[in-house]
Amino acid sequence: VREAVVSTQSTGYGGTNRYFNKVVSKFGIEVSMVDPIDLEGFEAAIKPNTALVWLETPTNPTLKICDIKATVDMVERKFEGKKKPIIVVDNTFATPYFQRPLELGATMTISSVTKYINGHTDVVMGVISTRDEELAKQIQFLQLAVGPVPGPLDCYLALRGARTLHVRMKQHEKNSLAIGHWLENGEMSKYVTRVIHPGLPSHPQHELAKRQMRGFSGMISFVIDGGIAEATLFLQSLKVFALAESLGGYESLAELPSVMTHASVPANEREKLGISDSLIRLSVGIEEPEDLIADLAQAFSIVYSKK
Repeated sequence: VREAVVSTQSTGYGGTNRYFNKVVSKFGIEVSMVDPIDLEGFEAAIKPNTALVWLETPTNPTLKICDIKATVDMVERKFEGKKKPIIVVDNTFATPYFQRPLELGATMTISSVTKYINGHTDVVMGVISTRDEELAKQIQFLQLAVGPVPGPLDCYLALRGARTLHVRMKQHEKNSLAIGHWLENGEMSKYVTRVIHPGLPSHPQHELAKRQMRGFSGMISFVIDGGIAEATLFLQSLKVFALAESLGGYESLAELPSVMTHASVPANEREKLGISDSLIRLSVGIEEPEDLIADLAQAFSIVYSKK
C-alpha cells in the first residue's frame, strides 16, 4: 500500500464514501472509515503511511460533530517531527459563516458551493480553501491541467449567492431550530422517536457544537414512528417541502436517505450508522417558519390519521 486515507465518511456524504471505497481504493491506496466521535478509534486507524485525514462535520445525514481541534492535535502529536498528513474538513453543512476549520488547525477545507454558499439551487460548483501556499499552487496546477474550471456565469451566480450568505444562514438557523423544538415538543411529537440537530440541547454533542461553531445551518434529521411505508407517505404528503436530494438552497427540501442520498451504502452499514428507513432529512429553507411547521403537521396528520 503506497498511502493511506483515514476518513470519517462512515457517517458522511454518500458520494465521498463511494469515491474513497470504489475509486481511490483501486489505485493502491488503503482507505479506513472511522466514527468521527471516537477519537481513540480514529487515532488507532492512523498509520505511519497515512497521507490524508478527511473529516466531515456535521456529518450527513446523522449530524454527528467531529472535534476538529482535538483531531488536529492528535494527528500532530502522532506525527511529531515527521511529515504530517493533510487534514481536510468538508464544511458544506456548516458553511464558512458558522464554522472556520482553518482557524482550528485544518490544512484544507472544502465546501459544495452548490449548496449554502450559492444558495439559489442554480449552480454546480465546489471550493477548496487553504493557508498552505505550496499546496494552493499544486491545486491550482491540477485545476488547470485536469480542467475542472467553472464558467463565467457560474462564478457570477456563486458570487451573487455568497453576498447574502450571512443573511440566509441566520434564517436557515432560526427556521431549523423552530422546527426542531416543534418536533420535540409540539402536538406531533408523539410520532417522532428522535430529533437530530446540533443546536438542540438534546443533541449528544451540543456543547462541542457550540464551542466549535458560531451557529447552525438548516439541516435537521428526525426519525418517525413506523417504517418505510410511513416515511414514504409522509414525504408524499408534504406541500411546501419539495422531495429532493439537494440541500442548502432558499427552498425547503425533504428526503429519505436510505433510498435516496445513501442508497449506495449497503443496508447492513446503514443500520450500523443509524440511517434507518424512517430517518427523514430536512434542508430547511428561508420561508416563514409557521408555514413550514404547518406543512409538516398536515403531513403527520395524513400518515397517522387512523392511529
